[in-house]
Amino acid sequence: MNRKQLNLLNNWLSKESKKPLVVRGARQVGKSTLIRLFAEQQQCQLAELNLERYPELGAAFAQNDPVTLTNMLEALLATDILPAGPEVMLFLDEIQSVPEAIPALRYFYEELPQLPLIAAGSLLEFVLSRHRFAMPVGRVEYLHMGPMTFTEFLDALEEPKLAELIMTFELGDEINPVIHDKLLALLRTYFFVGGMPEAVDTYARSRRFKEVTDVHNSIIDTYREDFPKYIGSRNLNRINTVFNFAARNVGKKVKYSHYSTDDKSATIKADIELLCMARVLSKVTHSHSNGLPLQAEIEEKVYKLIFMDIGLMNAICGLGWDSISRDNERRLVNEGAIAEQFIGQHLQDFLLTSTNRDLTYWLREGRATNAEVDYVVAIHGQIVPVEIKSGATGSLKSLHQFVAEKGTRTAVRFDTRLPVLQTVETRVHRSGQFSDISYRLLSLPLYLVERLPEIPLIYDG
Repeated sequence: MNRKQLNLLNNWLSKESKKPLVVRGARQVGKSTLIRLFAEQQQCQLAELNLERYPELGAAFAQNDPVTLTNMLEALLATDILPAGPEVMLFLDEIQSVPEAIPALRYFYEELPQLPLIAAGSLLEFVLSRHRFAMPVGRVEYLHMGPMTFTEFLDALEEPKLAELIMTFELGDEINPVIHDKLLALLRTYFFVGGMPEAVDTYARSRRFKEVTDVHNSIIDTYREDFPKYIGSRNLNRINTVFNFAARNVGKKVKYSHYSTDDKSATIKADIELLCMARVLSKVTHSHSNGLPLQAEIEEKVYKLIFMDIGLMNAICGLGWDSISRDNERRLVNEGAIAEQFIGQHLQDFLLTSTNRDLTYWLREGRATNAEVDYVVAIHGQIVPVEIKSGATGSLKSLHQFVAEKGTRTAVRFDTRLPVLQTVETRVHRSGQFSDISYRLLSLPLYLVERLPEIPLIYDG
């Protein structure tokens, strides 16, 4: 259950004059299921039309006459839609299959503003880039969806008390070590299962990892089958190679020569861009992080990648439950990409409602030593560096460098230990001399990442 998205849908429906709502997200993140669940909760009749089955409707939408079109849809669906009102919700699924329907949405807003209209689609970016029509700017709203979060995973596993503990956590609250260990155990399970709704539902029902693996393989095959829909004349085998390599190198600075020694950098770059447009991959771009917005100071050529879902990432990497369950906690956090993918995936969820949805990190490359902070985010008007590392504060050299250069007062570290807020005082070598720095370090267990934006103490003077 996508609690955040359901709240956003409730806010949208409560408006007297509703703009059509376009739900965007990668394939199989649960867009259609969410809308059906929402209609059921609101006790609305859902007039659902899958446009993938009716590509011939393009001409009807191109007439830009919503009343005539809706009368035709009533006959097609054998249901009443007009007179428009809150009792009936019109749902245009797979809207990318009929591109003419996208600009037509503005006329629904102008002529039938009382009609709750939701559209959903995957690969919309490709449709928008290939068709020359006027987008209904200011006439539609967007809702972005990603995989289920850890707390939504807990809800699905009928662990609502644990989900509530996370979402109501305040700094200073004590977490019982027994509960902490249980959450860490469930976190490992989430690392394997991930947040794709079909995989979560399968595990919730069966509790069998083999069945989850079958679901992962099916979803991965679906994504690969999608490639020909948007790569045009590009090499399919190379796209598959880039897809696999990116999943196995999450969190590493992208160097095109590592992806292929036989292809030009521009070729690999274009392949990555296509996969990002399909929302299979996401960039985490270097920002100089001197001020807000962080995206104003990015270097677009310097970036790393995260995958769309941690469960799918591990499936492509061949990491089964045996491997994930055997790794000790320190190794799980400090080595490999699992913890970094988990945090990045959840920070993305936090940014879905933000104007600037792109994740950023900080990288300083020097002749002798490099410094890198895993993520840098803006929360409540503050620049917050985020590290994922287990160990003593002395091992946080990159974080120290960031604080020294940017004057940040608070930093966050995610690991597997109980929460603690401490003052770090250390000496940093920069610009040929040593500088003393002092800052607050908020250490949180990985499973509290969803609560990060709501912990007020880290923003105090």
